[in-house]
Amino acid sequence: MSEHFDLITIGGGSGGVAASRRAAAHGARVALIESDALGGTCVHRGCVPKKLMMYAGQFRSAFDTAAAFGWTMENEQFHMETWQDAKNAELERLDKIYQQMLQSANVELINGLAQITGRGRVRVGARELSCTHLLIATGGRPSAAPIAGLEHAATSEDMLNSRTVPRRMAVVGAGYIGMEFASIFSRLGSEVSVFFRDHSPLRGFDHDLRIRLSQALERAGLTLYAGSNMESLTRSGNGYLLQVRGKEPMAFDAVLNATGRIPNTENLGLQSIGLELGPGAAIPVNDYSATVVPGVYAVGDVTNRKNLTPLAIAEGRAFADTVFGGLDIPFQATEVATAVFTEPSIGTVGLTENDAAQQGALIIYEADFRPMATAFAQRSDRTYMKLVVDAASDRVLGIHMIGNDAPEIIQSLAVSLRAGVTKRQFDQTIAIHPTTAEEFVLMREPARRVPAGKTTFPP
Repeated sequence: MSEHFDLITIGGGSGGVAASRRAAAHGARVALIESDALGGTCVHRGCVPKKLMMYAGQFRSAFDTAAAFGWTMENEQFHMETWQDAKNAELERLDKIYQQMLQSANVELINGLAQITGRGRVRVGARELSCTHLLIATGGRPSAAPIAGLEHAATSEDMLNSRTVPRRMAVVGAGYIGMEFASIFSRLGSEVSVFFRDHSPLRGFDHDLRIRLSQALERAGLTLYAGSNMESLTRSGNGYLLQVRGKEPMAFDAVLNATGRIPNTENLGLQSIGLELGPGAAIPVNDYSATVVPGVYAVGDVTNRKNLTPLAIAEGRAFADTVFGGLDIPFQATEVATAVFTEPSIGTVGLTENDAAQQGALIIYEADFRPMATAFAQRSDRTYMKLVVDAASDRVLGIHMIGNDAPEIIQSLAVSLRAGVTKRQFDQTIAIHPTTAEEFVLMREPARRVPAGKTTFPP
């Protein structure tokens, strides 16, 4: 005889946990099934350990700058194994917190692999479960581009679990994962080369950010191979040989496959309920996270909509409030702020210049400068800020920044963008001096005007 639940959630990542807790708060009987540690990709294989590693890398710049401010710095050394042990202890602490949250919310946690066996039926080991509603929140995993031998490369998870810093490291792919790891390991001491097909890294971001990130990383000593056609990767002793069309094979101690991620939809038993997958093996859903199969929903990276942890959480809560809370909350990911934790870091919200120009004429405002601390230390690091403004309404359509603290600054400005802020309101805001963020309210003269429909930069 099966145990019945109002909701069974498969996947204990950010979206699954958020949805389960919210559904239980509405009075639902909820079971959450997870075969690994709680927290999913973000906590164990992504956001959290990556940013902890980023902090470790940032000390290099801090040490380099400290001397200009009167500090004597000698014999600085980084020990990856020490960082690794501390990171693992922190992730274990977070896993326990997730367990406590589910217990406090009266969500039953079931450890094991879930197998969907039919409409409203799930098996976990010897347990047969049934449910009124099923939520799939199984996340994603690294994919591999069709490059011979790339399956031998390390994934981002492998690099986060490494106990050594490679002397020579190649990164294949220039999305945000590739650029973040390239930046981090360069700061930790690796000689880093990045290979990608496009003209600049971070496809889909505003062109001015992409160009300035390339310039900053090259100043920091990274080598960027734009327009590369990777042909093969082979093992060579304890290292690798990467073959790029038109070049001699290049040797590396480590190679990171950062060519993208795909949804975790294999071996779930989706065929038993007649759920067909969409492009890229993603689960198609509507604005309510509902699939075409009645009673079956999906949130987070498994839907491959916009793969960000806060979005998965918001999707999960909107689902629970609608299905169990009696509310009507469709979820649409608009005006979502995004950060890239490179050095310098990037923060962005709203439309790029190219995308905004398709909606009407624009006025572009820019600031490009050396912040006080770097200027004082006679360093070349720069900060760039950009406002994309609708010429007809004066409304700000996009806010972009690359430089120290960009994610923190853009997070605050994202609120104003969603509220419909105008450039005049930026101008009327009194600056806090001396700060970097004040430059956003001090831009007075337009950098350029863009006619409607004009594509200023290559895509």
